[in-house]
Amino acid sequence: MPNQANESPHQDPEHPKVGTVRSVLKALVLDYGGVLTDPGEDNPAEPPLLTALRKARQQGLKTALLSNADGWWQPPAQLTAVLDVTVLSGEVGLAKPDVEIYELTARKLDLAPSQCVFVDDLAVNIRGAAEAGMVGVHHRSTRSTLEELEILLAIALRD
Repeated sequence: MPNQANESPHQDPEHPKVGTVRSVLKALVLDYGGVLTDPGEDNPAEPPLLTALRKARQQGLKTALLSNADGWWQPPAQLTAVLDVTVLSGEVGLAKPDVEIYELTARKLDLAPSQCVFVDDLAVNIRGAAEAGMVGVHHRSTRSTLEELEILLAIALRD
């Protein structure tokens, strides 16, 4: 029988790898255009990935916006209320898919890149995030992105 004192509270003693992801992943980092602005397939009251950000934060995950927007653009107030960190290319002088912008985002979250999940609609940006050490999710539809995030984070992200 495994030593229960050394087990993670999220770990199944019969399957030691099951339930360990949530304890490793501590932040949800999203792109704005094409991801947070995606209205979804079911015409919800708010964009589904905004709901996901809110629910992730309620569950204790850190949240961030990482966008190649210029320094003049600022995210809408409803979005900033659920963000711990905002990183805009125009303000920091770096752009996706440069590895440094993902590392900077993780540092601002006070986490290692490997503790962050990054979602973007451009595959090249996912490759940059993965090169930096983040877990990358290629956004193709809100439904598939939410399904993948719920598996990775082991929490419900939809109403």
